[in-house]
Amino acid sequence: MGEGSTRRVVVLGASMGGLLAARVLADRYAEVLLVDRDEVTGVSGYRPGVPHGRHAHGLVARGYQILESQFPGLTDDLRAAGVVPGDFSGDIRWYVDGQRMLPSRSGLVSVPATRPVLEHAVRNRVQSIPNVRVLERHDIVGLVTTPDRARVIGARVQRRAEDSREEVLDADLVVDATGRGSRTPAWLAALGYQRPAEDRVKIDLAYTTRHFRLPEDPFGSDLAIIPAATPTSPRGAFFYRVPGDGGVVELTLTGILGDYPPADPEGFLAFVRSLPVPDIYRAVQDAEPVDDAVTFRFPASVRRRYERLTRFPAGLLVMGDAVCSFNPIYAQGMTAAALGSLVLAEHLRHGEPQPVAFFRDLARQLDSPWDFSGGADLGYAGVEGKRTAKIRFANAYVARLQRAATRDARLTDAFIRVAGLIDPPSSLMRPATMLRVLRHGRPRATNHTPARPGQLLGGRS
Repeated sequence: MGEGSTRRVVVLGASMGGLLAARVLADRYAEVLLVDRDEVTGVSGYRPGVPHGRHAHGLVARGYQILESQFPGLTDDLRAAGVVPGDFSGDIRWYVDGQRMLPSRSGLVSVPATRPVLEHAVRNRVQSIPNVRVLERHDIVGLVTTPDRARVIGARVQRRAEDSREEVLDADLVVDATGRGSRTPAWLAALGYQRPAEDRVKIDLAYTTRHFRLPEDPFGSDLAIIPAATPTSPRGAFFYRVPGDGGVVELTLTGILGDYPPADPEGFLAFVRSLPVPDIYRAVQDAEPVDDAVTFRFPASVRRRYERLTRFPAGLLVMGDAVCSFNPIYAQGMTAAALGSLVLAEHLRHGEPQPVAFFRDLARQLDSPWDFSGGADLGYAGVEGKRTAKIRFANAYVARLQRAATRDARLTDAFIRVAGLIDPPSSLMRPATMLRVLRHGRPRATNHTPARPGQLLGGRS
């Protein structure tokens, strides 16, 4: 605890965003109280409050760097749980439109942990901090404010049990890390404040995931096989081993604009067969499934523009997916939450964070990943949204860069660094990089014809 410690901060939500917030808040507050509707202590598997936790998750390179700096030795914890780290480029088979991007040794660490494994490791670290306490199985009812509504001074919660009563948690600061379903906009309106404006990119995405036990190992020394979804091959997949689970693999299929990967066995396999990379179908067509397929739908990426508000109650902050919820295909959500924790840590050095200033600094960290994912989504013809000349040029250029990366490993490395939020997108426009793109980015003939939505068994139009 640093000088200037005050009494208590209440963090609403004990998922990754809340855990990362709690880590930095513990340095400045006498007590950090994490509140969650789920049972979380000791839970190492899936939980109801994170329905997307059953599907493929990724922690891109910048997120890994932040987590390892905030929790030194976290990689060793993950190794002990069966996670095998590797290189983001050299140890993953990345495919675009059926062609493999040439691997390079990027030096960027990939930790292919499932969401439950990663969250469990981080939660254990946070709960080991002496002044952090978790209040689990409690619904979050609302905020408590001063009579003039100018300051939030606590939260109202209720235990998830019969005959329980609402209780008030007094707080010097309340942090909303409740995710996409955050009720802060509604709470603001009820208190007489303006709701934040929202930017939305409707993608109508679905993930469908199933686990298998394979007769043969398709990975060799690689960590994963990932055919990335593109406008010309919009069906994608994430295929990798489940850490420490006796040879079980996880296969997550992705489809956008209503082309949902089916959950029935025949439809699931038909969708796998339609992928532009046949290795995955060959691996699972005769494999033993260990569970039924499950589907998660994600209608739209949403960014709440808190930084544009001029009035906001003191004593309240909003972080993580509650501010900006990305298309999960790009694996930016956990890293964006980690970046937000760095912004919070910086503001805490100067005392109590002031919401308007905090949101403006947070927005600057979110601009790059939002532009990267939102702009890429507008490359799909069916996604609604304004396509500026800049967006059209960027999408055409990135498509050519990805083609060129199937011939030039230096371009694979450049793209992985941007996708991993290590370098800004503008780095792809450096003269030397552009010359490589022009030299190697000519179209390559392919025999694969991407499936249209609804074309295959179980597809939906």
